[in-house]
Amino acid sequence: MRRIDTLDDIAEGLEALVQLHPELAGIVERAGPLPLRRSIPGFESLASVIVSQQVSKASADSIWKRLVDVINPLTPETYLAGGEEAWRIAGLSRAKQATLARISESIIAKELDLYDLCERPIEEAMQVMTSVKGIGPWTAEVYLLFSAGHADVFPAGDVALQHAYAHAYGESVRPDSKALKLLAERWSPWRGVAARLFWAYYAATRGRDATPAA
Repeated sequence: MRRIDTLDDIAEGLEALVQLHPELAGIVERAGPLPLRRSIPGFESLASVIVSQQVSKASADSIWKRLVDVINPLTPETYLAGGEEAWRIAGLSRAKQATLARISESIIAKELDLYDLCERPIEEAMQVMTSVKGIGPWTAEVYLLFSAGHADVFPAGDVALQHAYAHAYGESVRPDSKALKLLAERWSPWRGVAARLFWAYYAATRGRDATPAA
């Protein structure tokens, strides 16, 4: 199971992608350096992905700062102990409060092991994660990409990736998640590098800090 742990891994993946798909060379040039964006596996890492869902980077950063300020350290136990008052102060939506509570309960009950999932095949890990209500494919894929370091994950449901693909290939309509998932298959086994490339390309062409955004 190949992983992306260093910038050298990204460089290797980019070289392989451009060799097989020369049209990516121009995208690489415009995108600039690709960040590693690795995080330590566990509850805090998954919680940060949940917080970033469907909000701007600025909003996600603000909510995250308040959350780790009011609940410190951030663990499944301390999250549940904080209760609705702490969650409200942090600015979590009701849906995200509930999702993080279910994740916390599943971890405490030993039904969800976020460390063990990093060692499992992608499809198996995806199935386990998405069995928890509130964890969708995008959340699971982003966790496996950045926390587990899987080299062959492409979160096709990400709106920024969809826009970046359409812009890079001169398409007037962005592909939906199903279409982009099929299109991204050609970049296997380096889809995780391709995702980083198109996020960086999106940031470069839109002038935004393109973090994953469901």
